[in-house]
Amino acid sequence: MPNIPHTEGPDPTFATVFRQALQQRGLPLERVRDHLRAQQISVSLATLSHWQRGRSQPERAQSLRAVDALEPLLNLPSGALRSLLGPHRPRGGYPPHDPAAARKVYGDNSDLEQALGDAFPRFNEGLRLLTVQETVSLDERRSIHETSVTTVVQAVRDAVQHLTVVHFLDSPRAGTVDLSVPCGPPPRIRFLPELGCVAADIPLGRQLARTETAVVAYTLRAASDVSHQHERRITTALRTYLLHVRFHPRATPTSCWSYRREQIGAEPQHRHRTTLDAFHTTHLLPAHCTPGVYGIEWKWPD
Repeated sequence: MPNIPHTEGPDPTFATVFRQALQQRGLPLERVRDHLRAQQISVSLATLSHWQRGRSQPERAQSLRAVDALEPLLNLPSGALRSLLGPHRPRGGYPPHDPAAARKVYGDNSDLEQALGDAFPRFNEGLRLLTVQETVSLDERRSIHETSVTTVVQAVRDAVQHLTVVHFLDSPRAGTVDLSVPCGPPPRIRFLPELGCVAADIPLGRQLARTETAVVAYTLRAASDVSHQHERRITTALRTYLLHVRFHPRATPTSCWSYRREQIGAEPQHRHRTTLDAFHTTHLLPAHCTPGVYGIEWKWPD
């Protein structure tokens, strides 16, 4: 019967168990690397060395496959090494939801926190957003009637099943709010008229394992009053954010500006005038999308 090697202290770590299992089996790292290669899993000697020294831990999908393959080689029970992996440490400045980071952008007791209630500290905690692209369409009454969003997300833990989205609208009218997805089961939608927002849990199509990605697309339609701007609140750095605003040919503004705020209610920074193209559209594409509030505002003719 395979056993986990005895370790010093009450809480064995992945590095300690891995290192002691190697010692008990008398396996050099070269042998381990070759064993993984035979199963078409590529892990370098440097990486294996870092794992046993505790300088890094397996996080990527390929590395997690390696962990599963190492357990029988090291005469360990299934899951013995996997269960010792701590929380995924996000790379490249893309951490999962952090309530403190969200409050830095939204402020204390924000409309988002009121909308989510007790769920706010766990808001999309299993996911991080990588890219967001949204197209906002206005009708001839000068109101935003449709917002189409495509988001790429990555799981930061196993068994993630849905993405929660919250949109705040310009004086939405009861009975006119609809959020739909192009395929799959309809999302669970909650309309909160007192806050002027709609929240939805959008299925990812399948459970994601840690580090796996998914593309989420949806369209929000709502009748509202005259709109003067559209903005997105971003609490963690994105690889790409694109805001595309499309005006009705019979209702075009006299001028448009893109901007960024540090947080809700702050004065706009990096405010730049944008122009409409021949299709009556304008857009915002930040070179570096750090946390903050990004938007486009426009002025209607008198």
